[in-house]
Amino acid sequence: MPLKSPMHPESPLSAQDAVIESSDPSVAEHVRRYVATDGASGHREGGMTNLVLTHRGRKTGRRHRTGLFYGEDAGRYVLVASGSVITHTHPQWYLNLAADPEVQIQILADRFDARARTAEGAERERLWLLMTELAPVYRTYEARSRRTIPVVVLDRIGTGPASLRQGPSARP
Repeated sequence: MPLKSPMHPESPLSAQDAVIESSDPSVAEHVRRYVATDGASGHREGGMTNLVLTHRGRKTGRRHRTGLFYGEDAGRYVLVASGSVITHTHPQWYLNLAADPEVQIQILADRFDARARTAEGAERERLWLLMTELAPVYRTYEARSRRTIPVVVLDRIGTGPASLRQGPSARP
């Protein structure tokens, strides 16, 4: 039986399109649980709302999936590219989005395509304040990091089936 695309179940996947889970076992388990329950288990975790981000690797072209905290701003979704621990480099998912901003998102049972971009200037500052109010730990990360932690904005794209698919019937 061929693999099915999580965003387009009518389309079979090639081995190149099979999703690679996070190398962090706790993140991989969280994402599997989230996807299996349409977010009933895992949407609210770590004191924050979580989404599942599927993105394409900038070097391999393979699809990767991870779970991330998110906030909302005027119908858009906001991510902080801090990494799960304090690091002096950007997380791999962020570097992949910078190379290929077309992503797939799952929030609860809603699965849709989105375009990612890095917020800059006054927008970044405003969204950084929003996210640090939601997750004060980001202030600690900022104080200990030598880098400016990127803030990512996800804009929903398209009005096709992937953008409208919701509920258990949308599951691969």
